[in-house]
Amino acid sequence: MSKKNILITGGAGFIGSHVVRLFVEKYPDYKIVNLDALTYAGNLENLADIEDKPNYFFEKVNILDADKLKEVFEKHEITDIVHLAAESHVDRSIVSPLDFVYTNVIGTVNLLNTAREQWKGEYDQHLFYHVSTDEVYGALGDTGLFTEETPYHPNSPYSASKASSDHFVRAYAETYHLRTVISNCSNNYGPYHFPEKLIPLFINNIINKKPLPVYGDGLYTRDWLYVKDHAIAIDLIFHKGRKDETYNIGGFNEWRNIDLVKLLCKIMDEKLGNISGTSEQLITYVKDRPGHDRRYAIDATKINKELGWKPTVTFEEGLAETVDWYLTNTRWLDHVTSGAYQSYYESMYSAR
Repeated sequence: MSKKNILITGGAGFIGSHVVRLFVEKYPDYKIVNLDALTYAGNLENLADIEDKPNYFFEKVNILDADKLKEVFEKHEITDIVHLAAESHVDRSIVSPLDFVYTNVIGTVNLLNTAREQWKGEYDQHLFYHVSTDEVYGALGDTGLFTEETPYHPNSPYSASKASSDHFVRAYAETYHLRTVISNCSNNYGPYHFPEKLIPLFINNIINKKPLPVYGDGLYTRDWLYVKDHAIAIDLIFHKGRKDETYNIGGFNEWRNIDLVKLLCKIMDEKLGNISGTSEQLITYVKDRPGHDRRYAIDATKINKELGWKPTVTFEEGLAETVDWYLTNTRWLDHVTSGAYQSYYESMYSAR
């Protein structure tokens, strides 16, 4: 296995921190460089357990800063990129779409340009791995699954920005012969998830006996993937995926939002020693958000057949493990839900 100096962008975020940890621990001969701007969802506490590893390095850089990206590439002699840095919350994209255009589109193009310039045409020796989302495909009806051939049909500013970044990666592969790979994943859950997304938000609200804001009729359906399984898939695709291919990563695990919330309430009541049904009383239906896709579901057959990947835990097991982590790591939760988070929460849910 050749020596690699891998730049992982967004490595202090939720999914990124799990990928960084996996690569640092599994590949001690690799240099792993975590590049993160440390915006609201980036948190170095996510990586406190590996920060002293000799093959781990951190650079506080925004991917919008092309000059700084060049410095990092040269300083660490970057050979490969796993690009996870992104604005990722649909609600925030509705309020401030330009933030998503800048980070997800311009930031990705900055990285592509830097890679192209630094690798100087020797592209077969390097890999640009772009991590994307199933939301680029739009919404499904009551049946069917997203495959790698599903046409793009983004319905929110967030998904439009990710679709655009996917297109730029493919365009650079075609135009400049950059060696690339893209993966599109379903909803992730697990430890270190910033509590603006459904599962960690509701865990935090149940702990604090706050309302559980369920959008619309609660019948929106998502495919859920445990974040550690996602990190394993990224590892496989990075090392064994075919050049310029796309791989869909899904949990084969569809849940309607309201059913998920009720299961979470049941688990939380058991863990907290509550009377059965206590947490369900916190469920509050709120005004639906604009452009809300009804159903997502991933067909992960390709990555299963080509690379042998499949989820390792059931949703019930993963959700219980996730709840245990949040109940054990209350200090982490208190830190990330102080300050700016409170203002955000009030603006998103108080008027609905």
